Amino acid sequence: MTVDAGAQITDLRLGDHACLTYGEREDLLDLTAAFVRDGLSAGLKVVWVSDEVAAQAVSELVRRGIAADPALASGQLAAVPSEGRLLSGKAFRTGQANEWLNSQLSACQQEGFQGLRVAMDMSWALQPVTGVEQLPEFEQGLAAVLAGGGVSVLCQYDRERFDPVTLGSVAGFHTRSVTASTYHADAVLRICRQYAPPGVRIAGEIDFRAAEPLALALAEAIRLPGDITINLAALSFIDAACTRMILDAARGAAEPRTVLLECSAFVADRFASLGAAGLPGVSLVSVDVG
Repeated sequence: MTVDAGAQITDLRLGDHACLTYGEREDLLDLTAAFVRDGLSAGLKVVWVSDEVAAQAVSELVRRGIAADPALASGQLAAVPSEGRLLSGKAFRTGQANEWLNSQLSACQQEGFQGLRVAMDMSWALQPVTGVEQLPEFEQGLAAVLAGGGVSVLCQYDRERFDPVTLGSVAGFHTRSVTASTYHADAVLRICRQYAPPGVRIAGEIDFRAAEPLALALAEAIRLPGDITINLAALSFIDAACTRMILDAARGAAEPRTVLLECSAFVADRFASLGAAGLPGVSLVSVDVG
Protein backbone atom coordinates (compact mmCIF):
# COMPACT_ATOMS: atom_id res chain seq x y z
CA MET A 1 0.00 0.00 0.00
CA THR A 2 1.29 3.47 -0.92
CA VAL A 3 1.12 6.00 1.89
CA ASP A 4 0.79 9.72 1.16
CA ALA A 5 3.12 11.17 3.79
CA GLY A 6 2.48 14.81 2.97
CA ALA A 7 -1.28 15.09 3.52
CA GLN A 8 -2.91 17.96 5.37
CA ILE A 9 -5.96 17.24 7.50
CA THR A 10 -7.94 19.45 5.13
CA ASP A 11 -6.97 17.21 2.18
CA LEU A 12 -8.82 14.12 3.42
CA ARG A 13 -11.66 12.73 1.33
CA LEU A 14 -14.09 9.80 1.46
CA GLY A 15 -12.21 6.53 1.02
CA ASP A 16 -9.12 7.74 2.91
CA HIS A 17 -7.66 5.72 5.76
CA ALA A 18 -5.48 8.28 7.50
CA CYS A 19 -3.04 7.96 10.37
CA LEU A 20 -2.70 11.04 12.55
CA THR A 21 0.32 11.05 14.84
CA TYR A 22 0.51 13.84 17.38
CA GLY A 23 2.78 14.90 20.22
CA GLU A 24 0.58 17.40 22.05
CA ARG A 25 -3.07 17.25 23.08
CA GLU A 26 -3.69 20.65 21.49
CA ASP A 27 -2.59 19.23 18.13
CA LEU A 28 -4.97 16.30 18.50
CA LEU A 29 -7.92 18.55 19.32
CA ASP A 30 -7.10 21.09 16.59
CA LEU A 31 -6.72 18.49 13.82
CA THR A 32 -9.76 16.52 14.97
CA ALA A 33 -11.84 19.68 15.03
CA ALA A 34 -10.84 20.43 11.43
CA PHE A 35 -11.73 16.85 10.42
CA VAL A 36 -15.13 17.22 12.10
CA ARG A 37 -15.76 20.71 10.71
CA ASP A 38 -15.01 19.74 7.11
CA GLY A 39 -17.15 16.62 7.38
CA LEU A 40 -20.14 18.52 8.73
CA SER A 41 -19.85 21.24 6.07
CA ALA A 42 -19.77 18.54 3.35
CA GLY A 43 -23.04 17.04 4.61
CA LEU A 44 -21.40 13.92 6.05
CA LYS A 45 -22.20 12.16 9.28
CA VAL A 46 -19.27 12.44 11.71
CA VAL A 47 -18.48 10.14 14.62
CA TRP A 48 -15.68 10.97 17.06
CA VAL A 49 -14.63 7.94 19.12
CA SER A 50 -12.67 9.15 22.12
CA ASP A 51 -12.42 8.51 25.82
CA GLU A 52 -12.80 12.24 26.38
CA VAL A 53 -16.04 12.93 28.25
CA ALA A 54 -18.59 13.62 25.50
CA ALA A 55 -19.51 17.05 26.89
CA GLN A 56 -15.83 17.99 27.06
CA ALA A 57 -15.22 16.83 23.48
CA VAL A 58 -18.16 18.91 22.27
CA SER A 59 -16.99 21.96 24.22
CA GLU A 60 -13.60 21.69 22.48
CA LEU A 61 -15.35 21.78 19.12
CA VAL A 62 -17.46 24.78 20.12
CA ARG A 63 -14.35 26.59 21.39
CA ARG A 64 -12.94 26.23 17.90
CA GLY A 65 -15.96 27.79 16.21
CA ILE A 66 -17.80 24.61 15.21
CA ALA A 67 -21.59 24.49 15.57
CA ALA A 68 -21.49 21.15 17.38
CA ASP A 69 -24.75 21.38 19.35
CA PRO A 70 -27.09 21.62 16.32
CA ALA A 71 -25.17 18.79 14.64
CA LEU A 72 -25.57 16.64 17.75
CA ALA A 73 -29.28 17.42 17.93
CA SER A 74 -29.82 16.46 14.28
CA GLY A 75 -27.82 13.25 14.55
CA GLN A 76 -25.16 14.42 12.11
CA LEU A 77 -22.49 14.37 14.85
CA ALA A 78 -21.81 11.85 17.60
CA ALA A 79 -19.10 11.91 20.28
CA VAL A 80 -18.84 8.45 21.83
CA PRO A 81 -16.41 6.44 24.00
CA SER A 82 -14.44 3.46 22.68
CA GLU A 83 -16.20 1.10 25.11
CA GLY A 84 -19.21 -0.38 23.34
CA ARG A 85 -17.77 0.48 19.92
CA LEU A 86 -14.19 -0.65 19.53
CA LEU A 87 -14.14 -2.39 22.92
CA SER A 88 -16.49 -4.62 24.86
CA GLY A 89 -15.75 -5.05 28.55
CA LYS A 90 -12.13 -3.94 28.12
CA ALA A 91 -11.68 -6.55 25.36
CA PHE A 92 -10.84 -5.82 21.73
CA ARG A 93 -11.84 -8.06 18.85
CA THR A 94 -11.25 -7.10 15.24
CA GLY A 95 -14.51 -8.63 14.05
CA GLN A 96 -16.63 -6.77 16.56
CA ALA A 97 -14.90 -3.44 15.85
CA ASN A 98 -15.46 -3.89 12.11
CA GLU A 99 -19.10 -4.83 12.69
CA TRP A 100 -19.61 -1.60 14.62
CA LEU A 101 -18.00 0.44 11.87
CA ASN A 102 -20.12 -1.24 9.21
CA SER A 103 -23.24 -0.59 11.28
CA GLN A 104 -22.35 3.10 11.40
CA LEU A 105 -22.00 3.19 7.63
CA SER A 106 -25.36 1.47 7.14
CA ALA A 107 -27.06 3.84 9.57
CA CYS A 108 -25.47 6.81 7.84
CA GLN A 109 -26.87 5.71 4.48
CA GLN A 110 -30.33 5.08 5.93
CA GLU A 111 -30.34 8.53 7.50
CA GLY A 112 -29.64 10.14 4.12
CA PHE A 113 -26.17 11.56 4.75
CA GLN A 114 -23.68 11.89 1.90
CA GLY A 115 -21.11 9.70 3.64
CA LEU A 116 -19.40 9.00 6.95
CA ARG A 117 -16.32 10.32 8.72
CA VAL A 118 -14.97 8.50 11.78
CA ALA A 119 -12.18 9.85 14.01
CA MET A 120 -10.81 7.18 16.35
CA ASP A 121 -8.48 8.02 19.22
CA MET A 122 -6.48 4.81 19.61
CA SER A 123 -5.27 5.60 23.15
CA TRP A 124 -7.50 2.79 24.44
CA ALA A 125 -4.77 0.44 23.14
CA LEU A 126 -2.40 1.80 25.81
CA GLN A 127 -4.63 0.42 28.55
CA PRO A 128 -4.63 -3.19 29.83
CA VAL A 129 -6.99 -4.39 27.11
CA THR A 130 -7.46 -8.01 26.09
CA GLY A 131 -6.86 -8.60 22.39
CA VAL A 132 -4.79 -5.47 21.80
CA GLU A 133 -2.40 -7.58 19.72
CA GLN A 134 -5.14 -7.61 17.05
CA LEU A 135 -4.68 -3.89 16.41
CA PRO A 136 -2.53 -4.31 13.23
CA GLU A 137 -5.08 -6.84 11.93
CA PHE A 138 -7.86 -4.33 12.52
CA GLU A 139 -5.99 -1.55 10.71
CA GLN A 140 -5.28 -3.85 7.77
CA GLY A 141 -8.91 -5.00 7.62
CA LEU A 142 -10.23 -1.45 7.39
CA ALA A 143 -9.36 -1.51 3.68
CA ALA A 144 -12.41 -3.72 3.06
CA VAL A 145 -14.71 -1.35 4.96
CA LEU A 146 -13.35 1.63 3.03
CA ALA A 147 -13.52 -0.05 -0.37
CA GLY A 148 -16.96 1.35 -1.14
CA GLY A 149 -15.71 4.93 -0.82
CA GLY A 150 -18.54 6.11 1.43
CA VAL A 151 -16.46 6.42 4.58
CA SER A 152 -13.15 7.89 5.71
CA VAL A 153 -11.35 6.96 8.93
CA LEU A 154 -8.84 9.00 10.90
CA CYS A 155 -6.83 6.84 13.34
CA GLN A 156 -5.12 8.93 16.01
CA TYR A 157 -1.89 7.83 17.72
CA ASP A 158 0.06 9.69 20.39
CA ARG A 159 3.67 9.27 19.23
CA GLU A 160 4.94 10.15 22.71
CA ARG A 161 3.09 7.22 24.30
CA PHE A 162 2.93 4.52 21.62
CA ASP A 163 6.19 2.65 21.11
CA PRO A 164 7.93 2.81 17.70
CA VAL A 165 7.25 -0.88 17.03
CA THR A 166 3.48 -0.44 17.36
CA LEU A 167 3.49 2.73 15.25
CA GLY A 168 5.58 1.00 12.61
CA SER A 169 3.30 -2.05 12.56
CA VAL A 170 0.20 0.00 11.69
CA ALA A 171 1.69 2.80 9.57
CA GLY A 172 1.75 0.89 6.28
CA PHE A 173 -1.96 0.03 6.42
CA HIS A 174 -2.95 3.70 6.05
CA THR A 175 -3.27 5.53 2.74
CA ARG A 176 -2.57 8.94 4.29
CA SER A 177 -0.21 10.16 7.00
CA VAL A 178 -1.18 13.38 8.77
CA THR A 179 0.65 15.51 11.33
CA ALA A 180 0.48 19.13 12.44
CA SER A 181 2.39 21.45 10.12
CA THR A 182 5.20 22.78 12.34
CA TYR A 183 7.46 25.70 11.44
CA HIS A 184 9.62 25.65 14.58
CA ALA A 185 9.78 23.44 17.66
CA ASP A 186 12.27 23.29 20.51
CA ALA A 187 12.20 23.34 24.30
CA VAL A 188 11.35 27.06 24.37
CA LEU A 189 9.17 27.80 21.35
CA ARG A 190 6.67 26.11 19.06
CA ILE A 191 5.16 27.67 15.93
CA CYS A 192 2.64 25.59 14.01
CA ARG A 193 -0.30 25.92 11.68
CA GLN A 194 -3.72 26.03 13.31
CA TYR A 195 -6.56 24.35 11.44
CA ALA A 196 -9.64 25.14 13.51
CA PRO A 197 -10.06 28.06 13.35
CA PRO A 198 -7.52 28.57 10.51
CA GLY A 199 -4.35 30.46 11.30
CA VAL A 200 -1.17 30.08 13.36
CA ARG A 201 -0.55 28.89 16.93
CA ILE A 202 2.55 30.10 18.80
CA ALA A 203 3.46 28.86 22.27
CA GLY A 204 6.35 29.47 24.66
CA GLU A 205 8.73 32.40 24.29
CA ILE A 206 9.62 34.13 21.03
CA ASP A 207 12.19 36.75 20.07
CA PHE A 208 14.04 38.02 16.99
CA ARG A 209 15.96 34.73 16.63
CA ALA A 210 12.75 33.06 15.43
CA ALA A 211 12.01 35.73 12.83
CA GLU A 212 12.46 33.41 9.85
CA PRO A 213 9.99 30.62 10.84
CA LEU A 214 7.58 33.25 12.18
CA ALA A 215 7.61 35.09 8.86
CA LEU A 216 6.97 31.84 6.97
CA ALA A 217 4.10 30.87 9.25
CA LEU A 218 2.47 34.28 8.92
CA ALA A 219 2.91 34.35 5.14
CA GLU A 220 1.20 30.97 4.77
CA ALA A 221 -1.60 31.94 7.15
CA ILE A 222 -2.31 35.10 5.19
CA ARG A 223 -2.80 33.04 2.04
CA LEU A 224 -5.61 31.07 3.69
CA PRO A 225 -9.12 32.14 2.64
CA GLY A 226 -11.46 33.83 5.10
CA ASP A 227 -10.84 35.06 8.62
CA ILE A 228 -7.64 33.94 10.35
CA THR A 229 -6.62 33.55 13.99
CA ILE A 230 -3.15 34.14 15.37
CA ASN A 231 -3.34 32.11 18.57
CA LEU A 232 -0.85 33.44 21.11
CA ALA A 233 -2.75 32.25 24.20
CA ALA A 234 0.12 30.00 25.30
CA LEU A 235 2.82 32.58 24.56
CA SER A 236 4.51 33.85 27.73
CA PHE A 237 7.03 36.26 26.18
CA ILE A 238 7.36 38.18 22.92
CA ASP A 239 9.94 40.82 22.03
CA ALA A 240 9.27 44.08 20.19
CA ALA A 241 10.55 42.81 16.82
CA CYS A 242 8.18 39.84 16.73
CA THR A 243 5.29 41.91 18.05
CA ARG A 244 5.73 44.34 15.16
CA MET A 245 6.08 41.53 12.62
CA ILE A 246 2.81 39.92 13.71
CA LEU A 247 1.03 43.26 13.85
CA ASP A 248 2.25 44.23 10.37
CA ALA A 249 1.03 40.88 9.00
CA ALA A 250 -2.35 41.33 10.68
CA ARG A 251 -2.68 44.86 9.35
CA GLY A 252 -1.90 43.72 5.82
CA ALA A 253 -4.27 40.75 5.91
CA ALA A 254 -7.26 42.50 7.52
CA GLU A 255 -10.27 43.90 5.66
CA PRO A 256 -12.55 42.73 4.28
CA ARG A 257 -11.77 39.78 6.52
CA THR A 258 -10.94 39.75 10.22
CA VAL A 259 -7.63 38.84 11.83
CA LEU A 260 -8.05 37.73 15.44
CA LEU A 261 -5.09 38.17 17.78
CA GLU A 262 -5.81 35.85 20.71
CA CYS A 263 -3.41 36.56 23.59
CA SER A 264 -2.79 36.38 27.30
CA ALA A 265 -3.27 39.71 29.10
CA PHE A 266 0.49 40.37 29.14
CA VAL A 267 0.93 39.77 25.40
CA ALA A 268 -2.26 41.69 24.60
CA ASP A 269 -0.79 44.72 26.39
CA ARG A 270 2.27 44.54 24.12
CA PHE A 271 0.07 44.67 21.01
CA ALA A 272 -2.20 47.35 22.46
CA SER A 273 0.83 49.58 23.12
CA LEU A 274 1.53 49.48 19.37
CA GLY A 275 -2.03 50.45 18.46
CA ALA A 276 -3.46 47.02 17.64
CA ALA A 277 -6.82 47.76 19.26
CA GLY A 278 -7.54 50.57 16.81
CA LEU A 279 -6.70 48.79 13.55
CA PRO A 280 -9.63 48.13 11.18
CA GLY A 281 -10.25 44.42 10.74
CA VAL A 282 -7.93 43.42 13.59
CA SER A 283 -9.55 42.05 16.73
CA LEU A 284 -7.37 41.91 19.85
CA VAL A 285 -8.75 39.46 22.39
CA SER A 286 -7.28 38.78 25.82
CA VAL A 287 -7.92 35.21 26.99
CA ASP A 288 -7.62 33.59 30.40
CA VAL A 289 -4.74 31.13 30.23
CA GLY A 290 -5.42 29.98 33.82
